[in-house]
Amino acid sequence: MLSPHELATLMLLKDAPDLLSLDGADLEALLDRQLVTLENLASGQQRPRITDDGQMLLKAAARILSDE
Repeated sequence: MLSPHELATLMLLKDAPDLLSLDGADLEALLDRQLVTLENLASGQQRPRITDDGQMLLKAAARILSDE
């Protein structure tokens, strides 16, 4: 189960994948759960990218929240 911070981090990544001020522990947890992967850019830097599993989790959360 994701913590509220981890879920919020996943939601932020969906809307702004280039955020640099992400909490490292939350990002690490998302990487461990394979909800996010790191994409290698031509510049040599890495950018977090939401995986298909991460997208499915966000869609499920949106359905739950819209039912309330």
